[in-house]
Amino acid sequence: MRGAPITVRCDCGEFEHVPYGNTWTCPECARIWNTTQIPEEEYWGIMREMRRYRLQAIAISLVLGIAFALVLALVENKTRVFPMILGLMGFWFLVYMPRWRQKVRRRARDLPRWQLSPE
Repeated sequence: MRGAPITVRCDCGEFEHVPYGNTWTCPECARIWNTTQIPEEEYWGIMREMRRYRLQAIAISLVLGIAFALVLALVENKTRVFPMILGLMGFWFLVYMPRWRQKVRRRARDLPRWQLSPE
């Protein structure tokens, strides 16, 4: 699994998005920054947690999609089912997903910030 890039900010003001495990040499002051200073367990734990959030939303949407398809395939009077499906889709887009995004953003804001030192 590929991890999210880490934003490395040099003391001179330059910054770069560096993949975990790589080093970056600042083009302005030639300082070398190594992202392996971040604890590996902590970094990959965060990546697993963020992946779990995404998979949760995907799984729920797939279950709803399959349920909608089955209902539409099995019900003869589709005009009675259509408003229910629209209502559930509205709930998904107007209630569930904004709350899900808010939860993920809140967690992302609370993530630890590491202080790297140049090599």
